Amino acid sequence: MELYERLNLVNDESSLIAFVHALAKDRIASLAIEQVQPSSPYGPDALGWENTSIESFLESAASWAESTNFGLSQELSPDNPWKRFAVFLYCGKIYE
Repeated sequence: MELYERLNLVNDESSLIAFVHALAKDRIASLAIEQVQPSSPYGPDALGWENTSIESFLESAASWAESTNFGLSQELSPDNPWKRFAVFLYCGKIYE
């Protein structure tokens, strides 16, 4: 299952944990690809990782949360905080 598909399934504690495991595996796979075939320093790493340090990951996730009212302006349901947090983590990967 693709990472984004797993993200869309988050609706409770166990599905959030499954997503976090998948996100970690995605990063590990990205690092393995980068060892063999490094990406350009001017774009994302393998598998779309824009933020490759913990500090840039967290800063981007926080920036996304601030700019979207934690996803509410993107029509994420306030009734599903599990998915909102999963999207927060996902945006740590992709948000610039």
